[in-house]
This record gives sequence, C-alpha cells and structure tokens, in this order.
Amino acid sequence: MSAGPSSASGSTAGALRHVLSHLVTPLLMCIGMGLAYLGAFHAPQPHDLRVDVVGSGASAQVLAQTLQDKGDGALSVRTVADRDIAVNHLRTQQSYGAYVPGGSPELMVATASSDTSATVVQKVFTEVAAEQGAPLEVTDVAPTAEGDPTGQGIFFLLVAVSIGSYASVAVIGGAGAVLALRIRAGLAVATSFAVSLIGVAFAGPVFGLVDHGLGGLWAMAWLYSAGILLIGVGLHTFLKRWTTLGVMLLFVMLNFTSSGGIFRPEVQPGFFGALHAFWNGAGFVEGVRSHVYFGGHALGGHLLVLALWFVAGLAVLGLAGLAEARRRREKAETARQAARARAAAGVEEEMEEAVGV
Repeated sequence: MSAGPSSASGSTAGALRHVLSHLVTPLLMCIGMGLAYLGAFHAPQPHDLRVDVVGSGASAQVLAQTLQDKGDGALSVRTVADRDIAVNHLRTQQSYGAYVPGGSPELMVATASSDTSATVVQKVFTEVAAEQGAPLEVTDVAPTAEGDPTGQGIFFLLVAVSIGSYASVAVIGGAGAVLALRIRAGLAVATSFAVSLIGVAFAGPVFGLVDHGLGGLWAMAWLYSAGILLIGVGLHTFLKRWTTLGVMLLFVMLNFTSSGGIFRPEVQPGFFGALHAFWNGAGFVEGVRSHVYFGGHALGGHLLVLALWFVAGLAVLGLAGLAEARRRREKAETARQAARARAAAGVEEEMEEAVGV
C-alpha cells in the first residue's frame, strides 16, 4: 500500500529536478542580457569622436585645440582647409561633425551615419556658438530616408532578421534532429532566403526605412541570416539544449550591442567598440548604411565581414558532419559488438544444452 505514495513522490521529485535544470538556461539569458545591454547602453560617453573645424587660420587652430583640451578625450578635433573637405569627411564617415565658425556659425552633420553621434556633436557646438553670441545653423549632409527619421530603423531591421534566424535554429536543430545534416543545412539556407525577403519587405514597402537599394539590402540580409543559421545548426550537434543560449550570446547579447545601430563605437565602452570591427551585426548595419546613404564607401570591408561569418558557418557545419559521422560509426560498432556478444551467448547456451543432454 505504501509503494504508491512513495512512487508518486519520487516521480514528482524527478520532474522537479528536470524543470529546475532547464530553468538554468533562461536565468543565464537574463544575466547575459543584463550584462550586455546595460554594459553597452546604460551610460554612453563619447571618446575620440572625430569632428572637424573648418578653417586654416590661427583662430580655427585655437578653437580646435581648446575643444580638444576641454573634451578631455571625448573628441578628436582636427582642422580642415575648407567646407568641401569637411563635407567629404562626413560623407565618407571619417568625421561625425564639422563646425564652420564665423558670424553665422554652421554645424554640418550626417545623421545617416548615427543620429546619436550627431546629437552629441550638436550639443557641443551649440554651446560653442552660444559663447560667441550667435545662433547655430545645422546642416545635414547625409539625411536618412523619410521612413526612418531617427536613423535607427536599420538596427531594428537587424533585430527582426536576427530573431527570425536564430529562432529557426531551434526548430531545425530540435524538430529536425532526426534528419541528415545535409537536409538540415538545406533547410537553413532556404529559411535564410525567407527571412531576408521578409526583412526587405519591412525595409521597403511596409515601413519605407530605405527608399532605394533594396536589392543590395536583400543580399546582405541573406548573407547575414545564412551565417547565423549555418552556425546555429552546426552548433546544435555539439551544444544540444544549450544551443539557444549559445546563439543568443553570439547573435543577441554581443551582436546587437556592438552593431552601432543605436550608439557608434566612439560612444560605447571599448569592449563593444572593439567587437564592432568584426562582428556580423555591425557588418550588416554598416554595410546597409554604406550602400544606401554613403555611395558604397567602405562597403567591401563590411561585405567581407558578412562573408567570413558565412564561411564560419560552413566550417562549423563541416565539423558537425565529422562529429555526427564518428558518432554513427561508434553506434554501429557498439551494435556489432552487442550482436557478437548475443551470438556468443547463444552458442554457449547451445553447448551447455548439448552437454546436459
């Protein structure tokens, strides 16, 4: 009679241990997201933010040096000879503001490069103009599309494409675990096409985040999504139920925070600024900016970053294929050994029966 309650208690305890072991993953996600997002975004401060002062005379030199000293590392102030050079620097993302002093001071910015950086620069030079007793005229030499007035739409497009990609990893790796790796890889590539097409629809006809260059945007969205899916599907072979945490670490915690979509690396802690140089989210955001707003300047480098992540996905898949092939061989060998053991046991039993007879 007592076996029933004892058995039920053991079953409940086992189920509880199972649930608690799986709760580790969301708790680690909570810790990781807090560390990543708050670490990257909670207190943005400019450091070595490049700005130009237009002019070659002594007054321009003095103003540039004064701003450099007063900024205490926040700004990297240089003088340029004329307005055309300053505009070129802005349109090639070599600077994030250009101040033209005089009776009617002008500040030139490129909000398509970063609205937050333009805001930081505008705040600095509004104070400079006020000290000179003149209103500041602000000219945007690289404005964003009408559908993206803050310039952050590309970042949120990155979020949508990323979620579609890494969430699909869980489905392909989990529900599709019984499928051959080549089939899972094919599903990953096909899914990346679907995700990239959805991204283009959001960017163009749905929200008008960009008003031209949708073909190039689609190509980058596909390359970005395919890299995530291939890496994730390959990692599932090794990480199993920890794959979700792994892809969130790679493509959310470290990725969104280093992409430059909200704050450029010159306004972030150094760790995230360093990741910006080679992480795939930064490759996508900066690649789309370059393609849509800056005439393709430095686009090759951003495409290289995306291509290398895609190649990394192929490499992880290759390693996964080798690991799965080894497991199949080991499983087959174990089955053969078990069959030989059963056969030997059968022969021995027959011999014992013969002797007994």
